[in-house]
Parts: sequence; C-alpha cells; structure tokens
Amino acid sequence: MIIARRQWLLLLVAYSLSGGVFADESPAFRVCADPNNLPLSSRNQDGLENKIAELWARELGLPLEYTWFPQRRGFIRNTLKALDESGRGYKCDFVMGVAAGFDQLLTTDPYYRSTYALVYAKGGDLDDVTSGKDLINMDPEIRNRLRIGAFTPTPGAKWLARHGMTEQMVAFVAMSGDPAAYPGEIIENELASGNLDAAIVWGPIAGFFARRAEGVEMAVIPLASEPGIQFEFAISAGVRYGDGERKRILEELIRSTAAPMQEILNAYNVPLLDIVEDTNTARLPDTE
Repeated sequence: MIIARRQWLLLLVAYSLSGGVFADESPAFRVCADPNNLPLSSRNQDGLENKIAELWARELGLPLEYTWFPQRRGFIRNTLKALDESGRGYKCDFVMGVAAGFDQLLTTDPYYRSTYALVYAKGGDLDDVTSGKDLINMDPEIRNRLRIGAFTPTPGAKWLARHGMTEQMVAFVAMSGDPAAYPGEIIENELASGNLDAAIVWGPIAGFFARRAEGVEMAVIPLASEPGIQFEFAISAGVRYGDGERKRILEELIRSTAAPMQEILNAYNVPLLDIVEDTNTARLPDTE
C-alpha cells in the first residue's frame, strides 16, 4: 500500500498548504466510533470495525486514533462534524460500518453485505425453522405462544407485524438512552435465559452473540428481503461531504485489503451475502 500511503501524506500536505482546518493536524487515521457497540466497536478496540480500522491504519503506516460517542441521535453532529476543542480541525475523519448511501455522509464503496437474522436456542419448538417462511408457516398453535424479540423501529419489527405476529413480538427500543446498553443484550440476556424464544437482529450482532452464548447452542437463520421490507444492507465507511480524496483512498484500501477483511468478518461469524446470478444468498462463515 505504498501508493495509498503516499497519497494520504500528499492529502495532508495539501490541506496544510491551503491553510484549511487540517493545517495543524498530525498525520493519523482518526475514527469516530461507539465505545460500547460490540461486535462492531468498543473502547477496548475488540470489535470487527476496530479491527478493520486497525488494518487500514497499518496499511497506511499511520497511528490509529478514536473519538468516542454513543452511536445514536447526535452521533455525527458530535463526532465527524464537530470541531476539536483545540481549534485544530475536526474531531475525527471517518465513520466505520454505515449503510451505503447514508445521506448524512459521503459513503465509500461497500466492503461487506449482510442481512438481518432470526436467532433461536436449539432444542425447542423452532428446530425445524430454517427460513422466514418456515416461521410464518408454523403450526399456529405453536407459533402463537412464541415470544420473539425485535428492536423498534427496525425491519424485524415491521416483518413480524406484516405476517400477523404482533402479539408474539416483544419490542425493544433501538436507541436506548442508557450508554451502558448494547444491542447484543437481546441475545446474551433475554434469549439465552429463556425470556425469549427467538429474536430478529442485524446479522453481525446475531452471528457474534449467538456464537459466544454460554450453555446454549443457537441457530442463526438469515432472512430475505420482501417488497417493502429490506433486510439486506451493504456496509461502507463514511466521510464528510466534500472529502472526496479521503473517500478515494479508502476505496483503494477496501480493494487492496479484501482478503484480510474477509478473515476478520469470518472471525466474528458475520452472515455474509454472496451475489450469484443476481440472487442474494446469505451464508455463515465456516466454523471448522
């Protein structure tokens, strides 16, 4: 990645010579991130997005720096678009793990695709469920007594309502005001303890927390989008509008680090989407 590193340094020099807000910045790969959002990011830097950011910073030969803020209302305003208190520029320059085309950011080409998934503990009434259609078509007597967790508003909650399972849905707030709360609790605490029979969550959350659940084996069933309900999303990095050069360098990194990124995603058990003959088929990484 010698070319990308040289381009990065030239970019910083250009900002400095132009007298812009980056003039006094030291070269660094500066990421805006949530400190408590595993498996994506954490202050301990053990999330999958932390590992990808670490990979990219290493390829550029730059130190990795973070600005931490809970990824909920006000995240972009308080990180990527916020000036540093020292007056030396913005607090950070990149947001990892955003949906491609997110309108508050200039997003890169995607670096992975995933989908929402149904998670349940094996050994019960759901063992024969291998798709969303299987759940819909279950014996009504069994299906009607299920308790299925879903965050609102998310595609999972919308899908359950569409298919007549509002009574079975246990709703969780998608953006809690508690900074200690994290989305994986729906699996680690509620599902693993038996308070829920199943949960519908974003794929990386499903794969990661299902694998590390203690004392119970979990099934992760990727869900397919339907007209009006999108489960699959392409994931990108984001920069400020007007930051086209940073975007271009990131896209070079995405292309050149595809193999090690794949290893990171597999290590976190992310359900990934293959595109074959225009058909999206979600798969879990091999665990052998």
